[in-house]
Amino acid sequence: MQRSNLITAAGAVRLRNELAYLWKTLRPEVTRAINAAAAEGDRSENAEYIYRKKQLREIDRRVRYLQKRTADLRVIEHSPQEKDKVFFGAQVSLEDENGQEITYRLVGSDEFDHKPHYISIDSPMARALLKKQIDDEVKLRLPDGDKRFWITNIDYPSPHED
Repeated sequence: MQRSNLITAAGAVRLRNELAYLWKTLRPEVTRAINAAAAEGDRSENAEYIYRKKQLREIDRRVRYLQKRTADLRVIEHSPQEKDKVFFGAQVSLEDENGQEITYRLVGSDEFDHKPHYISIDSPMARALLKKQIDDEVKLRLPDGDKRFWITNIDYPSPHED
């Protein structure tokens, strides 16, 4: 399954800030540390040199990913016209069969791990919620059986807030 390219404005800022930090701050620090470790002599047994080279590869891998991903993202900066239905960026409160309530916010696949109640727009739960309204029933097939939820509230926080 291919990931969607949607992201909230706050999520886009977070990714761009991470990219800037890695490229402008962390990478130069690690490069300086590599040069200092290399100046100490034999690199094959120099733990600091080996560690910093590995760290630099990880930074470069993440930078390449962020550069490619941020270029492909579509930033959603506005709430939808139909605020009574669930779409990208919605904060949805659900009640399960036992009366327990839980709230999720539907966000992009690059930002769902930022907060515990964020779920990716590509997740099965989010897919089941899309275009539903208050009091609609949502059925999910889980490994331990089917589960039912009812939508109790739909809200659209500002796309710029976390």
